[in-house]
Amino acid sequence: MPSRVRALTAAAVATATAALCLAVPSAAHAADPLDYTALGDSYSAGSGVLPLDPDASLLCLRTSRNYPHVIAARTGASLTDATCGAAQTRHFTTSQYPGVAPQLDAVDAGTDLVTLTIGGNDNNTFIGAILACGTVGVLTLGHGSPCKDLNGDTFKNQITAGTLPALKESLRAIRAKAPNARVAILGYPWIMPASYDWTCYAKMPIARGDVPYLRDLQAHLNAAVARAAAETGAVFVDLAAASEGRDACAPWGKRWIEPVLFGTNVVPVHPNAAGEAAMADEAMKVLGL
Repeated sequence: MPSRVRALTAAAVATATAALCLAVPSAAHAADPLDYTALGDSYSAGSGVLPLDPDASLLCLRTSRNYPHVIAARTGASLTDATCGAAQTRHFTTSQYPGVAPQLDAVDAGTDLVTLTIGGNDNNTFIGAILACGTVGVLTLGHGSPCKDLNGDTFKNQITAGTLPALKESLRAIRAKAPNARVAILGYPWIMPASYDWTCYAKMPIARGDVPYLRDLQAHLNAAVARAAAETGAVFVDLAAASEGRDACAPWGKRWIEPVLFGTNVVPVHPNAAGEAAMADEAMKVLGL
């Protein structure tokens, strides 16, 4: 082999070897799993779905089939799940139960992704509205709009005055602890249907006129979540379109939310396993995971 050819061949081998050495750390870095932290309330924790997460406090009623676990399994992410049933935004900075750390303790500068569903329990607004409307709905045997007549804009005003600023404060606190993370906050899937029929009343004892009242209240809550995300640089995952027709009054096998009566969940008016998987689908779609 001529000396010039040997020299060119040796140079090519050396260049390729150097390129390979440079590429190995880069490929290894690319293979690192996402550092993923999940925060939020019972809709994040999947409360009511079995089996329970053995790493969680029993008081949190967290399942190993909640949407954070689904996302982590599908993406290979390294998940720290701090979700807990009944959580309010204040539990991001204070302990919810003995032995349960503030949820923000799970977030740090190395966190790549944060997801959460939160706000529905603040001031007991949304759960309080469901209970209040269910109670008076039974008393009127499903007729009229007794909950709306009794409460008017009280619940919506509580969301605007209390929940919205608390959501913004929480999202800013997450950003402060994890400045490089993508933060996605999910809306709540529909609980009540767009139109009423008496088969719905058998599962969800809400008076006919209070069904649109509760839908409007939930839309107001989700709008507050969306606004908080927009004003703090977080991603909003809107579940309204995807969950239409899959509310608590839909038949088994189609519904994502279990009803108060004749449901399958341990905890009623919460997502079932299919609902949690669907929330994972929508979050992954919006985030491009």
